[in-house]
Amino acid sequence: MKLTGNTIWLLLLLASTFAACEQSYTPKPRGYFQINFPKREYRIFDVPGYPYTFEYPVYANIVKDSLFFGQKTENPYWINVEFPSLNGKIYMSYKEIGKNDKNNFQQLVNDAFKMTYKHTYKAEYIEEKTIQTPFNVSGEFYDVGGNAASAKQFYATDSTVHFLRGALYFDAAPNADSLAPVQQFLQEDMWHLVETLKWR
Repeated sequence: MKLTGNTIWLLLLLASTFAACEQSYTPKPRGYFQINFPKREYRIFDVPGYPYTFEYPVYANIVKDSLFFGQKTENPYWINVEFPSLNGKIYMSYKEIGKNDKNNFQQLVNDAFKMTYKHTYKAEYIEEKTIQTPFNVSGEFYDVGGNAASAKQFYATDSTVHFLRGALYFDAAPNADSLAPVQQFLQEDMWHLVETLKWR
């Protein structure tokens, strides 16, 4: 086939048109949705019969927990503090300190430590802070860095009768970068809960 001058010009015009449509691609940094945090306000959890009271945020709900990994909870005082707008939940388990091997004080502390440190394969660090309040509450608060399933945990006790453990989880894949702002926000609420915790 013989190419005429018009055909050559048409081919050149088409080639230049396709070349002009090509854009250089510049990768953009990964972004996350902006989160509008609620205003901090607290109310009291004070249910008759429960061995503890504390203050929790008005944007949270308390839900009684009746199952633990498919098994019935040890007692009726296990609850979850749910944050529907933030897709998070603090699982709180209560145990009465006993003299038997299962619930003696040192065993409960060891169990809380083990449950926190089982996240070490995903954690970049684990920072421990001592809890000590005027209401006879002591314990440890754990800040677990990295992509751990639960980045904020604590146990609180009077070391003779009461032992309460809390762990914050999200209904999302553990991604430290995207969850960091929400974790920091809820960490303050967890500290407020612990600092206002009182035994009965």
